[in-house]
Amino acid sequence: MIKNKLALFGFVAMTALGSVSLSSARAAEITGAGSSFAAPIYGAWGAGAKTQIGVNVNYQSVGSSAGQDQVIARTVDFGASDKPMAGDRLAAEHLYQFPTVMSGIVVVANVPGIEPGSLRLDGPTLAALYDGEITEWDDDRIKALNPGLKLPETDVAPVHRADGSGTSFVFTSYLSQVSPEWKQKLGAGTSIAWPGGSGARGNDGVAAMVKQTEGGIGYVEYSYAAQNHLNIAQMKNHTGAFVSPTLKSFVEAANAADWVHADHYAVNLLDTAGAGAWPIVTATFVLVPTNPKDAKAAKAVRDFFAWGFQNGDADNARLDYVGLPKSVKDSVLAGWGK
Repeated sequence: MIKNKLALFGFVAMTALGSVSLSSARAAEITGAGSSFAAPIYGAWGAGAKTQIGVNVNYQSVGSSAGQDQVIARTVDFGASDKPMAGDRLAAEHLYQFPTVMSGIVVVANVPGIEPGSLRLDGPTLAALYDGEITEWDDDRIKALNPGLKLPETDVAPVHRADGSGTSFVFTSYLSQVSPEWKQKLGAGTSIAWPGGSGARGNDGVAAMVKQTEGGIGYVEYSYAAQNHLNIAQMKNHTGAFVSPTLKSFVEAANAADWVHADHYAVNLLDTAGAGAWPIVTATFVLVPTNPKDAKAAKAVRDFFAWGFQNGDADNARLDYVGLPKSVKDSVLAGWGK
């Protein structure tokens, strides 16, 4: 599964540019840009849409902030962002926003002598690791969460995103939700004034830097941690249980969320109350113009995402994403163009 996902991601910038041709019609060309979190699934959906409905997708994994900027500038047909845009700005920029898939943000660490999956953390301790309050891995607060582990006196080396990132927005939003100190001092954003540590570009850059840095800790979308065989920490969830990230734990978080009252589908999936829920789950969002310059391309964009909603569940599961509830998919498509 991981090998297949890595291969898909390597070709995501040229999604569905294979040699298969359609006999009935020339493929429609659409462009998208933004979230690295979403890049693998748009690559997979794009391969299917190319052969089955004649839509050829060129998606550039440039980060959520750049994705929003590019669709606002109308240099792409759709933008992708893990940070949802506020309703007033959507109206001002003439954009329609909707989620596509969900997955977890996980905490990865390179701590000498610690077996993969055995490290336990909670939200306040994670915040202290990133704000510089905890500087060594044998700190008493980490020991209290891990009574059975022999933690080394290794320095903590936090790694964060260097680019404007929706993954950073989700991660810092979670820290703000579980740590009043973090919320007051640093807050949430696609890019914040990190108090220390090292920066890397993209989920893949953070994963690689943690892997090569003794004492490193980082946050990445689940698939990147799995691809790089990183040590993923367990997290204490809202109910007090220590959980590991799995598709089931992501689904449980999604099922506990309030989709009905979410403004422009910007549902909060953080620290939900499901007993086995992973505490850092997010949807990834797409932004499309409500006043498109190219009606043919706009129709092709809708056809692409409608195809993904209807046919993409196998790809979602294979690539460690969770699809939307059917009611949300139906609502997205019904609201498009209104």
